[in-house]
Amino acid sequence: MKITVTETPLSGVVLVDTHYFHDDRGFFIESWHRRDYADAGLTMTFVQEGHSRSGRGVLRGLHYQDMTAPMGKLVRCTLGRILDVAVDLRVGSRTFGKWTSVELTAENKRQIYVPEGFAHAFQTLSDVAEVQYKQTGFYTPSSEGTLAWNDPDVGIEWPLPDPILSERDKRGMSLKQYLEKPAFRVPV
Repeated sequence: MKITVTETPLSGVVLVDTHYFHDDRGFFIESWHRRDYADAGLTMTFVQEGHSRSGRGVLRGLHYQDMTAPMGKLVRCTLGRILDVAVDLRVGSRTFGKWTSVELTAENKRQIYVPEGFAHAFQTLSDVAEVQYKQTGFYTPSSEGTLAWNDPDVGIEWPLPDPILSERDKRGMSLKQYLEKPAFRVPV
């Protein structure tokens, strides 16, 4: 099954629409096919896959892993609806500190690829959502960082007020704090 890749305003962050088969029995989709992705110019190796379930209003993120254990993610929503967000953390990038978002749903079957150098988050818009994400690096707690979900210098427009957050996500750093010891830089 072929894919269609759409660029976002953040270089490297792309949307992936997968052509799938649907009939009166349901559907079949190949959510990952290395050759089709390579033919579309996306070459990545996945080493781990995560699966989360969240209730309405839950916001997970903005998470990243630094260059000691960098991680890209291919994200899809398999139940419900989410707003998925990526923030450019690459100092020196023309889009540093900017964000992009997409609504991922079980119905639209879209995916977003968030490469190394970006923070990632999502907010659940439906009563329940399940999110699956393939990862290019192993989860490494000593390498993880969290950017504040509500930093006014980033200015993400979250659709649901008063999100439900983990203790870790409540303590995310500001973009100004991140700049004191940035995890990513654009090569000069």
